[in-house]
Amino acid sequence: MAEAHQAVAFQFTVTPEGIDLRLSHNALKEIYLSGIRSWKKRCIRIKNNFVSGVYPASPSSWLFVVLTVVGTMYTRVDPSMGMIAKLKDHLPLRRYLSHQGQSLVSALLFATGLWLALIFMMRQILKALLSYHGWMFEEHGKVSTTTKVWFTLVKIFSGRKPMLYSFQNSLPRLPVPSINDTLRRFLESVRPLMNDEDFRRTKALAKDFERNLGPRLQWYLKLKSWWATNYVSDWWEQYVYLQGREPIMVNSNYYAMDFLYVTPTTNQSARAGNLVHALLLYRRRLTYEEILPSTLPGFPIPLCSAQWERMFNTTRLPGEETGVESDHLQHLVDSKHIVIYHKGRYFKVWVYQGGRLLNPSELQVQIQYILDESSSPQPGEKYLAALTAGNRVPWAKARKSYFSSGKNKASMDSVERAAFFVTLDDSKHDLFVENQVKSLDEYAKSLLHGKCYDRWFDKSFTFVVFANGKVGLNAEHSWADAPIVGHLWEYALATDSFQLGYDDEGNCKGEEDTTLLLPQRLQWDIPKECQDVIMHSLKVAQKLADDVDFYAFPFTTFGKGMIKKCRTSPDAFIQIALQLANFRDKGTFCLTYESSMTRLFREGRTETVRSCTVETCNFVSSMENKKFSVDECLNFFRIAAKNHQHISRLAMVGCGVDRHLFCLYVVSKYLGVNSPFLQEVLSEPWCLSTSQTPIQQIELFDLVNHPEYISIGGGFGPVADDGYGVSYIIVGEDLINFHVSCKVSSPLTDAHRFGKHISQAMSDILALFSLDAKKP
Repeated sequence: MAEAHQAVAFQFTVTPEGIDLRLSHNALKEIYLSGIRSWKKRCIRIKNNFVSGVYPASPSSWLFVVLTVVGTMYTRVDPSMGMIAKLKDHLPLRRYLSHQGQSLVSALLFATGLWLALIFMMRQILKALLSYHGWMFEEHGKVSTTTKVWFTLVKIFSGRKPMLYSFQNSLPRLPVPSINDTLRRFLESVRPLMNDEDFRRTKALAKDFERNLGPRLQWYLKLKSWWATNYVSDWWEQYVYLQGREPIMVNSNYYAMDFLYVTPTTNQSARAGNLVHALLLYRRRLTYEEILPSTLPGFPIPLCSAQWERMFNTTRLPGEETGVESDHLQHLVDSKHIVIYHKGRYFKVWVYQGGRLLNPSELQVQIQYILDESSSPQPGEKYLAALTAGNRVPWAKARKSYFSSGKNKASMDSVERAAFFVTLDDSKHDLFVENQVKSLDEYAKSLLHGKCYDRWFDKSFTFVVFANGKVGLNAEHSWADAPIVGHLWEYALATDSFQLGYDDEGNCKGEEDTTLLLPQRLQWDIPKECQDVIMHSLKVAQKLADDVDFYAFPFTTFGKGMIKKCRTSPDAFIQIALQLANFRDKGTFCLTYESSMTRLFREGRTETVRSCTVETCNFVSSMENKKFSVDECLNFFRIAAKNHQHISRLAMVGCGVDRHLFCLYVVSKYLGVNSPFLQEVLSEPWCLSTSQTPIQQIELFDLVNHPEYISIGGGFGPVADDGYGVSYIIVGEDLINFHVSCKVSSPLTDAHRFGKHISQAMSDILALFSLDAKKP
């Protein structure tokens, strides 16, 4: 193959005179430029680690401190109060230095020590300031003097020009709540879901746990919180994600969609070229730590950035860890290629040439070559990725048995060590059809599971490009949560549309290098036994995919602009509407999961907001009971909304229920003791699982002049067999997009029916405020 010859650095021939070397100057040049690039990145990482390590100070502040100390010495003032003289007496090389040299070196050492002490002090002060969360519980619009002073101090000690990881060492640790507080909040959350007898029994179990086993488990958890950076995150990643043996497709992975109304080009290779380049630009910004650290919306409060680290060059590998069946994450510092799947074939595409990133037009040429290439899949190749869609144990055994040597290992390494995975899908998803809702449902299902063999579900994310230019992402969940992937996706879509753009014919802009290496077809030798395992995994995955029902729809009746006029939180409004919709759908209340973040703390991830509360149930009951007046219903709503905001804030500041109980359960398993209370709590299904997808970089999109450039967000599969999964994104002032999922096999659920209930519940709640406003 031509590309194989180009990749050879040298050839040789054995002759009677010896060995005749024939060097390829182009290949040697590539090796040299690749080495230069690697060393540049290494130096940049060292520099960034140093700059972040001394933050909130700056490296230049060291020079200021040194000059100040030395300058005061020449004014016959000793700023060290005798420390410099003592250092001078104990210098190991003082005999080789003059008196003035000894003084200068001693002053330099003292100034450096003083500088490091100041950095430590500033960091501890900032950590103490960020540990205060009282400001979150103040009434909206009424800021106390204490909070104003606190905000000012945070701004002063936060430094200037932070990089992505600058605040990591200044973030506080996640606190361990008291057992009494956690159990009290737990009992409050389950009260509306139980009759009196069941509640008395649960309360008795909780009391017994609090008196007997709980304090012992809490002691171990406190010990971990003092030692570990975060007492939850490593166990959450290990036991909730990596140790699961069920398929991660549908059950764990989630998706993100393209623009709702706009497709910048219908040319598949051009759209892929632009967005692959945009994703690689984001990776470069991530490597250089040029991405600003996230902050709490509307406040200068930094959030943890740890999850960004494994965004690229990361794969979830099936296998066994220390004798326990468990997956693990493989993360590489760098990767110079991506892998593209098209019509059952895998291609390796180099993304660098001459030490630089390929530009969009060059990537388009590479991708178009793959689209035009007409070779057939090798035996077993077409359905290979179904292994990542099925159960984890067969995949782990197959990987160990059939992909640990030879060409299979080389090709598998190419896939797993790629920056990310790309699927060139041969289907189309046109949202401008008569039945837009049905097309959105099919679009959502395609991104969530596709054909079950055309996404590599183990990669940190799979970038999907459809035949008509629509795009999307499928993301693996263990390495990070949805807001992190959302941040990447916002940047990619904005860069594609507003910076890179396309020419009049819909192609990528720029000139291409004609000497580029062609995409390399990956070679496989998959035996019949492995093919049987692949087909079994495919059947498992297809059965799971066929059981997923979706209803994705834009709610255009009103948005957060109208909700804010009601003087209530948009998220609380939607969550209460979901409770009303669920009651109308099933005639009962259920345990509800709303995802909240704990990234105010170092290595924080998520916490659960149990949004089905007594107050919310009272409001729903008043709405369904015609005896209550509008004023009474509105009063119940305001109480429910205020309580929802309160429990949401408690979850954000580490005072939630579920992560604490989960960690207590893990400790009990390590100690080999059984807790009937914890087992019962953690076995309860979340029949309504909800999540809001936040827009984090609104400045990237000019929604005033270009309102059509809005994303419909993303979604996930149902958590419980008889439950719903609901994701929503609040876009601008007048649009809320919903994604509803459930299982076809359940007689209790129907995604379209529930979606209609959501729309009606939203409108009915707003109608209460409209009726109240019309009263004289």
